[in-house]
Amino acid sequence: MTTMTAHRSPVETSFATKQLGNSDLWLTPIGFGAWAIGGGNWDYGWGPQDDRESVQAIVRAIEGGVNWIDTAAIYGLGRSEEVVARALAQLSRQPYVFTKCSMRWDRERKIYRSLKKESVREEVENSLRRLQLDTIDLYQVHWPDPEGEIEEGWTELASLKQEGKLRWIGVSNFSVEQIKRVQKIAPVTSLQPPFSLLHQQVAQEVLPYCRQQGIGVINYSPMASGLLTGRMTAERIAKMPADDWRQRAPHFREPALSRNLKLVEVLRAIGREHDVEPGVVAIAWTLHNPAVTAAIVGARRADQVDGILPAAEFRLSNEEAATIDSFLRNNPV
Repeated sequence: MTTMTAHRSPVETSFATKQLGNSDLWLTPIGFGAWAIGGGNWDYGWGPQDDRESVQAIVRAIEGGVNWIDTAAIYGLGRSEEVVARALAQLSRQPYVFTKCSMRWDRERKIYRSLKKESVREEVENSLRRLQLDTIDLYQVHWPDPEGEIEEGWTELASLKQEGKLRWIGVSNFSVEQIKRVQKIAPVTSLQPPFSLLHQQVAQEVLPYCRQQGIGVINYSPMASGLLTGRMTAERIAKMPADDWRQRAPHFREPALSRNLKLVEVLRAIGREHDVEPGVVAIAWTLHNPAVTAAIVGARRADQVDGILPAAEFRLSNEEAATIDSFLRNNPV
């Protein structure tokens, strides 16, 4: 296997960067999210996807100044990590690469969960092979499931970090109580929570705790899986492939859908003043929270990347953020 060196030169970027928790990773405000490029034919798929377009999207993002990629073994059942590797092979300077464990699949492509010591180690080795890397910059527990195994899994990740296979370790979708449990074993570099205008649950307790503890936060789905991009319509949703998980998501269905599309018009009005798309405004709203280090932004094509790159620099004023929050208060789902 041809592997890349463990300590790769970070991407040159003109964007401001922010340190991720206790790590030596300095991240651009947005990173490339590789969930959707895993394609379809699995439980949380996005329908058919052209791998060549995926590679072009990643290359466009990194050449545009983004310096990190977030993927997971489960995305496309290994496919996303393999596509990321193809993109890395085309880049002269390598971005930071983050991936995750805990969700696995069998020969029938059925998903199961494990954080057993042996399973975690096997997942790390498999991800290193698919990504064609010697070391993973940030490795995360994807879900605290099975919950009774999180200490065992975290202990093994701490060992793998000591061995040099992982540079830093973090968690995803953990509660404060679950973070505290694994903190007793080894420091938590980062949390990856769902956080967007439509998913604000972590803002009450989890984000303040991370800020107080110096834990980095990279939030996922800041554009609510495409719903807040400004390009989504009821007609487009109705025509989504049967294996696109969003067909089943409550925010993409009535009665929430009409209200969410009205929210997009609020974002569009703010974006129009700055010549940016509604999705950029949605991303900026998440970055307005001081606990957030950077946001994971997905894309499936290079032209989509072009539309979201301004999110690396655009920021909301306090007044603009208040306008968005006022709409949400006055228009509950």
